[in-house]
Amino acid sequence: MRGMLVLMCSASRASALRMGAAARSTAVRHVATAVGADARAARAATAGASKGSATLSFGPLDLAAVPAKTIVVGRREALLAAPLPEGLPPSVWSRMVNNASPGDKGAQAETSFLTGDDSAVATVVAAVLPEACSRHNSPLRAHAITSLVSSAAAGAGEDMAVLAILEDASYAAPAACAIARAFPLFSLKSGSKAKPAPEVRVAFSTVDGPVTASSVYSAGEHAAEATRLAARLVDTPPEELSTSSFVEEARSVVERLAEAGHSVGCTVIEGEALRDGGYGGLWGVGKAALDGPRLVELSYTPSAEVTKTVCLVGKGITYDTGGLSLKTKDGMPGMKSDCGGAAALLAAFEAAIAIGTSGAAVYLLLCLAENAIGPKALRNDDIVRCLSDKTCEINNTDAEGRVVLADGIAHATADPPRLPGLAKPPDLVIDMATLTGAQMIATGKRLAAVVANTDEVEAMAVAAGKRSGDLVHPLPYVPEFFRSEFASPVADMKNSVKDRANAQSSCAAIFIGEHIHEDYEGGWLHVDLAGPSFIEGRGTGYGVPLTLALLGVEGFA
Repeated sequence: MRGMLVLMCSASRASALRMGAAARSTAVRHVATAVGADARAARAATAGASKGSATLSFGPLDLAAVPAKTIVVGRREALLAAPLPEGLPPSVWSRMVNNASPGDKGAQAETSFLTGDDSAVATVVAAVLPEACSRHNSPLRAHAITSLVSSAAAGAGEDMAVLAILEDASYAAPAACAIARAFPLFSLKSGSKAKPAPEVRVAFSTVDGPVTASSVYSAGEHAAEATRLAARLVDTPPEELSTSSFVEEARSVVERLAEAGHSVGCTVIEGEALRDGGYGGLWGVGKAALDGPRLVELSYTPSAEVTKTVCLVGKGITYDTGGLSLKTKDGMPGMKSDCGGAAALLAAFEAAIAIGTSGAAVYLLLCLAENAIGPKALRNDDIVRCLSDKTCEINNTDAEGRVVLADGIAHATADPPRLPGLAKPPDLVIDMATLTGAQMIATGKRLAAVVANTDEVEAMAVAAGKRSGDLVHPLPYVPEFFRSEFASPVADMKNSVKDRANAQSSCAAIFIGEHIHEDYEGGWLHVDLAGPSFIEGRGTGYGVPLTLALLGVEGFA
């Protein structure tokens, strides 16, 4: 590996260095070129962008100590039975709730009142969720929670509380994620850092009374932090979030988990080492960028008996120009969001381990590249040899995500395994990507599209979407219908379809699936989150709650 430096990344690097040749399962290992001042500057800039953002805390709410603003969110009947801030007349609250017309999106009403000791004026907002909830929606109504809380909190610089009245306490952690989306971390607006960061207290209740279990709030807090992290990564400009600074984000996750007592393996293969190691797809897509491509592998094995093994594979295109198949002036802005799959899975990986993986050994592969233009750029008509040993004729450099994921999925399903500590390939592989614009045509901006190789995995994904609030909808899995779309006279396949009217999103998934090892017998789930991960110019952190539900962690099972 030319130009490579072996580094250790853990809470105590001196201690880690003394471990020398200790087993990979106990050592935290990082193989990378030293990233130097540029990555440190990017990390500092990213951290600084969050200084004016709200601080969220989770726990039962003391309604006698009312903050400047309290937002109470729930369905009408639940709100009418909700505990009220001290000093708020019940008759006023009842009129507010009953006069709101939630329709399909929800509605809110606001009033001010004197606190219990008449010493201050406080504001309360009734955020009434819609009653409509069809069979493809989640009973949580996560989208409405985010929208209503965001609207009610907009522009508020003072401390506030958010009280969610839930139909069941089991929805608390997913509701925490929905609320967290209303308080994004990233902003470089002038003056935003000068304002004091408001503190937001988040609490949950049901019609039976307040939710008090500390485990519920702990799971909700970890999941909410992860949701905000994923959104921040997507929101960060590509000048700051390069492939090397994305690696730094992954190293930070490893270090935070190490500080909490969780040992996580961390290996990075980068630059020409990818080419030399057979990762022709990832190398080809990212080789033209100033900051080269990288494959990050994180691995975690719980101390208890392992009940299943899961590998998460994320597409992390830090910026997508389209390559030589250049995007238009209207199609390119917003392409910082093309790392949404990797961002969600990195954040979910941290949250799952912090909460507890319920016996699952979890692996994470981040396929990081910038799809740039330059003298070394991948050309249409080039042929790349992927890690699966299959060759791919490039006929659209703007269909790059599937090419990097081809190497990721081949790494995940290799037999004998490439993943450390495994005697056989993982039981389940989940890849997550902002893969196709056609996803939004197929399933819209709020539901991700999923393709699964078994009925059981597909049903699991749909159920996880409803539990978590990150909704999904299945697309056809019929490889024999779609392989011909990629036929090439000179290679095993092309990377883009010949007929764009023939189930584009399904076809893109099938391309990735063609690189699964031929002897792999486990489950495979592909999640295309192009629409729901980036809405109205903002990252949403979509995919974090969904992944936690797919892993069956506490609060999402």
